[in-house]
Amino acid sequence: MNHDVGRATERVARQSYGKLIAFLAARSGDVPAAEDALSEALAAALRTWPARGIPDNPEAWLLVAARRNLFGAARHANVKAAARDTIALAFEEAEERMNADGPTFPDERLKLLFTCTHPAIDRSVHTPLMLQTVLGIDARTMAQAFIVSPETMSQRLVRAKTKIREAHIPLSVPDRSALPERLTSVLSAIYAAYGLGWDGLDGEDDKRNSLADEAIWLGRALLATMPQEPEVTGLLSLMLYCEARRTARRDADGRYVPLADQDTARWNAIMMAEADSLLWQAGAFDRFGPFQCQAAIQSVHSERRRSGVTDWTALAKLYDALVLMKPTVGARVSQAAVIGRAQGAAAGLHKLNQLAERDILSYQPYWAVRAHLLAETGETESAVTAYRTAIGLSNSSAVREFLQARLDTIQADRN
Repeated sequence: MNHDVGRATERVARQSYGKLIAFLAARSGDVPAAEDALSEALAAALRTWPARGIPDNPEAWLLVAARRNLFGAARHANVKAAARDTIALAFEEAEERMNADGPTFPDERLKLLFTCTHPAIDRSVHTPLMLQTVLGIDARTMAQAFIVSPETMSQRLVRAKTKIREAHIPLSVPDRSALPERLTSVLSAIYAAYGLGWDGLDGEDDKRNSLADEAIWLGRALLATMPQEPEVTGLLSLMLYCEARRTARRDADGRYVPLADQDTARWNAIMMAEADSLLWQAGAFDRFGPFQCQAAIQSVHSERRRSGVTDWTALAKLYDALVLMKPTVGARVSQAAVIGRAQGAAAGLHKLNQLAERDILSYQPYWAVRAHLLAETGETESAVTAYRTAIGLSNSSAVREFLQARLDTIQADRN
């Protein structure tokens, strides 16, 4: 197979997956069937595009092919309940065949996101379901992120998609009375997608950057739909603050650079200005939530590009608020790291020691922060052990090299 064609197909699939799935599922009511139809269309593209060339509008080509697959599957299944949908699909395809410019279709990913948070679906699978159906993230990747086996994750996703079909859950944004609870899950999924994109430091930059870009697009689309929801504004602000620093996360030689050591001249000032404006807009609603709090934390970090210093005391106060609202392990570890800078390493270690052992055994950031704080207090032997644990738990070669360099330094000082 022509490698250029293969890369082009993969690029279209990555960029259009959620948009195509949402459009097809909205008309068939069947997420698994939509996924199967699109999968067959992608396979057909890999067979035909090398010989015929890549279409001028590859997304449109995939849509028409996937619709044809959906129509054929429904016809062969001979399910009466699907008759209305298959007829609609047939008419839509016929109409598009008359359009020489190829199909244009609405982006309905936001509707699909809210469908995945329906009360009839187990809450524990809301975020993984959204990440797979809307962004095409595979079950194995999510299994690692959610600390379950790939088999367990796959089974949960299959059950949830079957529930959408059998309960006839509509693809729609819920009315205002049901919005707050559903919106929290949608925001969490978008931020989880951004986090997966943000974590990509090693060899997957194009794929990971695309995932982060998709999350930011979803954040913008959600804000356009719900401009009166301050947490939506806060989430977009948070992602833009982080994204503005992307190029500064590595030095000229590709080595990992932690936030406190980054060259602020490499931060995207325009993106940070937009994040500042969004955070101010969110604050005008006088409804402070965890995403606004996290954006405010990033705002304090961004001030270093103007003042040259980081206000660690202000960060400690914001983390106090965040932990009260959302006491996750990640928030509490970050709080300890900031307290270590604001009040001293011993105070930071005291915070870390309050975490339950079951929560931190395999949580890499905990061990990295603990190693740094132990080294600061002169507990070299314990710091060496913590650094080795952090290195062993890291999935990033760039981060492992950074931690190894710090480990080498304290070992050399000890000798």
